[in-house]
Amino acid sequence: MKQKAITNIEEQRMTSLEIAELTGKRHCDVMRSIRVMESAWETVSGRKFALATYIDEQGKDRPCYSLTKTECLYIATKFNDEARARLVIRWKQLEEERQEQLEWQQWLARWGTRGTDPLYEAQRGQSPCGLLGCSDEEILNEADDIIGDELDELNAASDCCYTPSDIAKVFGMEGRDLNSFLADRGVIHWACGQWQPTRKFANRGLTENRCFIYHNRKGQRRTESRLVWTEKGRQMILDMLR
Repeated sequence: MKQKAITNIEEQRMTSLEIAELTGKRHCDVMRSIRVMESAWETVSGRKFALATYIDEQGKDRPCYSLTKTECLYIATKFNDEARARLVIRWKQLEEERQEQLEWQQWLARWGTRGTDPLYEAQRGQSPCGLLGCSDEEILNEADDIIGDELDELNAASDCCYTPSDIAKVFGMEGRDLNSFLADRGVIHWACGQWQPTRKFANRGLTENRCFIYHNRKGQRRTESRLVWTEKGRQMILDMLR
């Protein structure tokens, strides 16, 4: 039976075992690659990769590496495009899961002291509202406040930015038409589920990312990022369209 990878979401780490599973490689080969690359990493960063253990099919403790996101993506430079894409997508999932945990901890910090853990009571079929001494509306309002605070912090850099629709309407266009135009010109490309600036236009102060929180059909909270344009980026687009 194949062992499930051990992932520490709180510390945002991924084991070499999970890397092997995601990339379809043998764990021993991934371990060997990491060991080969470790000396260069230690020279630059001043530290070795952290070691951890997992239990194999025979119930024995086996060594594995426990890597941060930066360390993991450094190792991934030796992988093919598909393997790197799988790792990038997995890290996005981990960050979304961690965000959900942080939101839950914030909620408990504000409301949990008023009574029994509401999640525990909900699992027992009891309403947490009565135990916490608050109404459904109060809980929803508090949840909205927490989400709003988080979005304010996440989107601080994009407050004065423009959406594609904001820029496009000046020319009687829609946002998707503008995105198609910019993609044809090699300014943006579709990657990891969103529009992103191409390498030529990245890191030039033209764009920011604006986050949105939504719930999927299973009721799970997800964070989505969309590309928006700074004033400098807007002026560049206007010049291209004129």
